[in-house]
Amino acid sequence: LSSPEYFAYYARRFIQVGARIIGGRCGTTPEHIKKVSDSIKLTRAERASIHIMDKRKQDISIRDQKQEDPPMSVEEKSLLSKRISQGHFVASCEMTPPRGWELQRIIHAAEELKNAGFDTINVPDGPRASAKMGPLAMAVTIQQRVGAETILHYTCRDRNMLGMQSDLLGAYAVGLRNVLLITGDPPALGDYPYATGVFDVDAIGLTNMVTRLNHGYDIGDKSIGKPTGFFIGVGANPTAVNLDKEIERFTRKIDAGAEFAITQPVFDVRQLTGFLSRMESRPIPILAGIWPLQSLRNAEFLQNEVPGVSVPQWIIDEFKKCHGDGEAERRLGIAIAKQTLGEVHALVQGVQISAPFNRHEYAVELLEWARALRSKHS
Repeated sequence: LSSPEYFAYYARRFIQVGARIIGGRCGTTPEHIKKVSDSIKLTRAERASIHIMDKRKQDISIRDQKQEDPPMSVEEKSLLSKRISQGHFVASCEMTPPRGWELQRIIHAAEELKNAGFDTINVPDGPRASAKMGPLAMAVTIQQRVGAETILHYTCRDRNMLGMQSDLLGAYAVGLRNVLLITGDPPALGDYPYATGVFDVDAIGLTNMVTRLNHGYDIGDKSIGKPTGFFIGVGANPTAVNLDKEIERFTRKIDAGAEFAITQPVFDVRQLTGFLSRMESRPIPILAGIWPLQSLRNAEFLQNEVPGVSVPQWIIDEFKKCHGDGEAERRLGIAIAKQTLGEVHALVQGVQISAPFNRHEYAVELLEWARALRSKHS
């Protein structure tokens, strides 16, 4: 008979691919079932009861304990959640952590972004499995030194369940309130392809974990005292090759407790519209990803090397017309981003504007244009 750990590991994998009933027969011990129960708590979208049937057919249920401190309302979790709840169109700028430890340039850019009117600064967690400064340290530094609220990306790639829970409790203790929970790119995509990926859970399980913290319980259903109040964000990919699977996973993220979503960069608004129409019955606030392309090389790299990003051929063709003229390519990228902004602003609750190579001045230009656009239509 397999060990309880092995039994639970494959129970979790079966659930992740769609199993709805997990059980065991001869030789299955209470320890096996307990391990499976712990796996289900982090993988199942809903807080299901676990039923254990012994030989005498006695039904034993493991249920959530009574909640002493009620969960925090969405509106009071952060400045971002408050603005979204009040119907404001919000804007976040994504800034990638540096490869080294120096943050002065990042701090200066964050100050300009705050002064320009961005609601938050979005800090990625090792995008494309790159080795960069930890996003938690960068997010805390920005909040403390600039006074700008941040969205902390948090991935499942590099940490086991114990480490993730510890990190998140620490993040909340030092003032981080907005999180974007994602599975993360596998190490094979990055600079160190032989690094080990952990992936104890995926984004759905991580969302479930943070929802539990927001209800005052850890991953083992033990009380943590006062609940956390994270504003839980997840990723969404309107350009997914298998859109049915993406919709199914996105729905499970909502069931697990997701409260807002940020999409992959949008270049074809028809794909975003199709995605939103499929989610009309389960709406949560959506921030559309806007990426000002910098060059033909940048467009081709995103199209061919970045999973989940789709750049239409007409954009590639337009860049080919001005290839070699760096300034013309950059202005074309800004023009395309403005066109996309104009098409999505009435469809979503906000935007995440990326700053490629941390060129934050392009993000500021796009935000100013978006504001003028909204004033014109208000």
